[in-house]
Amino acid sequence: MSPNPTGLHGAGTDATYATAGFGAAARRGTRPAVVVVDLTVGFTDPALPTGSELSEVVAATSTLVEAARTLGAPVVWTTIAYTPAELDTLPWLVKAPGMRSLVEGSAAVGFDPRLDVRGADHTLTKKGASAFFDTGLATLLRSSGVDTVLVCGATTSGCVRASAVDAVQSGFGVLVPRDCVGDRAAGPHEANLFDIHAKYGDVVGLDDALAYLKGLL
Repeated sequence: MSPNPTGLHGAGTDATYATAGFGAAARRGTRPAVVVVDLTVGFTDPALPTGSELSEVVAATSTLVEAARTLGAPVVWTTIAYTPAELDTLPWLVKAPGMRSLVEGSAAVGFDPRLDVRGADHTLTKKGASAFFDTGLATLLRSSGVDTVLVCGATTSGCVRASAVDAVQSGFGVLVPRDCVGDRAAGPHEANLFDIHAKYGDVVGLDDALAYLKGLL
C-alpha cells in the first residue's frame, strides 16, 4: 500500500517513506465501531467562527453510520464544549481562541441536525482534540469487544488526526474514510490524511469502508 493516498507529495516522498517502512496496511478486525468526531453545528456551519462547509462529509458519514447500524456496530458521537470557567483556564483556548465560542448549552455544540443521532448511540463531550483523551472512550470500546475504529468528522488536521493517533495507540486498528472527514482548508486536510495513512491507519474511500462493513455481515 502506498503511504501517499493523496498523490500530492511526489515520487521522492513516496520512496522516502517506503524506505523508512511506513504505509503498511492497517489491521482490520471483525468488531468495528464508528467514532464521529465533532460533527457539530460549530464545525459544520460555515457562518460560525470555527465552521466550514461540510455538507458532503455529513452525508457520507450518515451513509457509513447507517451501514454500521445494520451490522450492530457501536456508533459514538463526540462534541467539544466548555463551561464558562474553563474558558479562562484551559491552555488550548489561549492558543486557539476561536474555540471559545463552543460553550456548553450553546447551539454551536449541538450535533448537526442532518445527522441521525439516536438514544442507543454513545455520546461524549470532550475538552481536547482527541476523542480518547480523558473521555473513557477506549474503555467503552474495549468493553464492547471492539477491535477496529472507523474515524469520521472534523477537522482532519485537528481532532480527527488526534483521535486516529490515540486510537492506534490504544490498540485499535484504524480506518479513516476520506469522504467522511473535512477541514477548513485543503492543504492541512491533505497533509494530515497523508500522515495518518503513512503512520497510524488506512485512509480509504467510502466504498472501501462500506465493503469492509458489509463483508462482516
